[in-house]
Amino acid sequence: MPTLFHSLMLARSPLARAWLLSAGLLVIGGCREAETAAPAAPLQEVAVYEVTSAAQALTTTLPGRASAHLIAEIRPQVGGIIQQRLFNEGDTVKAGQALYQIDPQSYQAALAQAKATVSSANATLKAAELKARRDAQLVKIDAISAEDNESAQAALLEARASLQSAQAAQRTAQINLDYTRINAPIAGRTATSSVTPGALITAEQTTALTTVQQLDPIYVDFTQPSSTLLRLKRELADGKLAPSEQADATRISLELEDGSTYAHAGTLTFNGVSVDESTGSVTFRAVVPNPDGLLMPGMYLKATVQEGVQHDAILVPQQAVSRDERGGATALVVVDGKVQQRELTLARAVDNRWWVSQGLAAGDQVIVQGLQKVRVGQQVQIRDNTLTAHNDSN
Repeated sequence: MPTLFHSLMLARSPLARAWLLSAGLLVIGGCREAETAAPAAPLQEVAVYEVTSAAQALTTTLPGRASAHLIAEIRPQVGGIIQQRLFNEGDTVKAGQALYQIDPQSYQAALAQAKATVSSANATLKAAELKARRDAQLVKIDAISAEDNESAQAALLEARASLQSAQAAQRTAQINLDYTRINAPIAGRTATSSVTPGALITAEQTTALTTVQQLDPIYVDFTQPSSTLLRLKRELADGKLAPSEQADATRISLELEDGSTYAHAGTLTFNGVSVDESTGSVTFRAVVPNPDGLLMPGMYLKATVQEGVQHDAILVPQQAVSRDERGGATALVVVDGKVQQRELTLARAVDNRWWVSQGLAAGDQVIVQGLQKVRVGQQVQIRDNTLTAHNDSN
């Protein structure tokens, strides 16, 4: 079949050639119109998260160690031979409960001697009182000299002083005898014993016989970098954060070493007043109930503390945030149907969302699905299932 070009070449008359050329131009124009009338490609669909602002409590998790609420190192106040140990290691004892018994025989003898001295001093005092009273009457009738009377009165005073000294010695002997029974000064749990019955101990020795620790409640000491504390105070002063208005603002929650949450909340009781020069951190202390004895001194814990509240905080799903080649946080938002990129400043992660301090505002539509299929400046179509803060939290 001859083509249009062949037909033009074969046509002999100019009129025929003109007619064939016109027909060819009409065919080409029709093809171009057909191409122009072809339907446009559909817009890429994306799912977005509509940004909202809400009050958000600022919390921080800090490492800490448990320590006993009260500690008493048991040391003897008199020397002797341990006769009995009156507790089982690890027992919980009451305040005043006996822990050790020292052989009391020598102290019983000392007390008996002190009592005898008191009795002798009492007898001497009575004789001195009688003589002083009699001499006081005799001197009035010049039966004795004034010097003799003065000597009798002085002897009376000396007898009284001797009695007081003997009574003090008796009290000391009684105290030493009482010290042979070593009691717990506080209620708590006992540690291992460093001595056994038959051991010789000395008064105020450096080695403790045992230790009693009060573990309910228990202290938890945790640290925070001083730089973080300065930032928090600056944000509170600038109004970026507001002090917590909750009644339990000083309460903390604890996470155990195995990752589980401790059942009882603690109460913050002490804020550090100095910075540790070696670590650059400030120490905080909380009192935590420990009725079951689960927490032990030296145990590692994580404490979550509420520091303040931001009333217009912005949180977005983590899948909406990407990282550029420099590691900076970015997000794609839809503005007037087109994709724009925003550089973000992230404060911290809150569950499965990012707390955004800069880069987004309430009402922004952040792309959360379809990020890989769009580019900056592209026209896109928003799906109907727009995410909100409510269904995102679900």
